[in-house]
Amino acid sequence: MTILETDDLTKKFGSLVAVDDVSLSVSAGEVRSIIGPNGAGKSTLFDLITGIQQPTSGTITFDGTDVTGMASHEIAQRGMSRSFQITDVFGGLTALENVQVAAQVDDSRRSSMWRDADGLTDVHDTAMGVLEDIGLADRPHQRASDFAYGDRRKLEIGLAVANDPELLLLDEPTAGMGSDDTTATVEMVQRLAEEREFTVMLIEHDLEIVMNVSDRITVLQDGQVIAEGSPTTIQGDSAVQEAYLGGVSA
Repeated sequence: MTILETDDLTKKFGSLVAVDDVSLSVSAGEVRSIIGPNGAGKSTLFDLITGIQQPTSGTITFDGTDVTGMASHEIAQRGMSRSFQITDVFGGLTALENVQVAAQVDDSRRSSMWRDADGLTDVHDTAMGVLEDIGLADRPHQRASDFAYGDRRKLEIGLAVANDPELLLLDEPTAGMGSDDTTATVEMVQRLAEEREFTVMLIEHDLEIVMNVSDRITVLQDGQVIAEGSPTTIQGDSAVQEAYLGGVSA
């Protein structure tokens, strides 16, 4: 079953073509990595898929529905979540409050001015379950700004999974982490994807991680797809070695 499909997706900024006729198909349940050199268009592709930016041309189909041109919050309500390359949490709120805000995206009562947020016990329980899943349940009332960098990254992933997405897009989730935090975060994402049964699209600079966790890999260069396939196929692709690995096989 295909959960996400793009057809000739293009984004131009004046004369610059950041994403150039990208067509890809992502199957439900897979881990799809998007790799490529700096400036290849990876984050812009994620921006288009999640509605943060609108395409110049082309279409995006998510779970059988054409979501091209939809606002990002509308796409999120349909079951798509994203984390960003730069940590994006509410530093002044506690870990629990951060996740509660994210969990309320799917709650029909979120817009009621008469409803006390503390009374949303199901949202509270959902948020505590997420904190348990990401290993922060022992510090629910600690402010996000007081967490170590690796724990803030985990919390950001927790925000992205709080509304139980079908598709999770992660933009360099291990950026800036040490080796221990990197390993723990990758293992956490793999476990969450299996337990919560969501599909993962991953932008990641660490090729060892990419080769170990991916079912399929899409390689971008200058906004275009230059290769796609299994990790073994990508490792042996001469165009990838030239464009991304400097001509040296991984």
